[in-house]
Amino acid sequence: MIGIVLAGGTGTRLYPITKSVSKQLLPVYDKPMIHYPIATLMHAGIRDILLITTSQDQSSFKRLLGDGSQLGIRFRYLIQAEPKGLVEAFTIAEKYIRGKKTSLILGDNIFHGTSLGKELRRYEKVEGAQIFGYRVKDPSQYGVAEINKNGEIVSIVEKPSALGSNIAIPGLYFYDESVIEKSKLVKPSKRGELEISSLNQLYLEDGSLNLKILPRGTAWLDTGEFETLYEAGSFVRVLQERQGYKIACLEEIAFRNGWIDYLQLENIMHRCLNLDHKSYLSQILSEL
Repeated sequence: MIGIVLAGGTGTRLYPITKSVSKQLLPVYDKPMIHYPIATLMHAGIRDILLITTSQDQSSFKRLLGDGSQLGIRFRYLIQAEPKGLVEAFTIAEKYIRGKKTSLILGDNIFHGTSLGKELRRYEKVEGAQIFGYRVKDPSQYGVAEINKNGEIVSIVEKPSALGSNIAIPGLYFYDESVIEKSKLVKPSKRGELEISSLNQLYLEDGSLNLKILPRGTAWLDTGEFETLYEAGSFVRVLQERQGYKIACLEEIAFRNGWIDYLQLENIMHRCLNLDHKSYLSQILSEL
């Protein structure tokens, strides 16, 4: 399976900070925002990851993440010239994902929960499309799923003005090999964008769209606004300080997945310039 992190866009809701830096490079407490969606894909067992960025920001992402070999994975970088909607990610990545299963995650979405990685690994051989639902107080800024009394999804509405459901669809999706052909059938919406809801509607119409409601113990945070960016940082800080482990520590995930060994993690630890992070990696090694 190929993972795609969509980290393009203009970040208008975080202006003027994003005038000079991609929002996905902004800190969410003690690490860059982009680490969190990458961590979600790694927890799902995905080792081949495409990062779609703007042309002006791509060099910064490469400097931050490299080619992924230090983590036992592979990063490849693609450019979204201008934000035309989430579905464009599949046509940009077409030559890499053709004939393969694909997972798309938005670069400003954070997921955290017990056994979340184990749950996501179930969709490695997805047939059709797998999307998720998350109950929120105000879903008007998201795609919204309506379900019937049997728990089956019956419709998807993008940013509805009238709310018939409180089940928002977070920015994490799993698709089978037909995603390229279906994405090319999507027409621009009234907003002029290729909406992910339109793609999911095509899967719904042919009976191959599956919805999983994320359990209450799962956290989903969209960090695209000042308030939610601050809330996400506070969430990460509280959990890490109370429980003593780090969320979205890419080196730890790679190590526990068996993608790097003891000596490789030890070398990363010795090169680490941040004393707190260095101490954390040392703690992981001492547990063995």
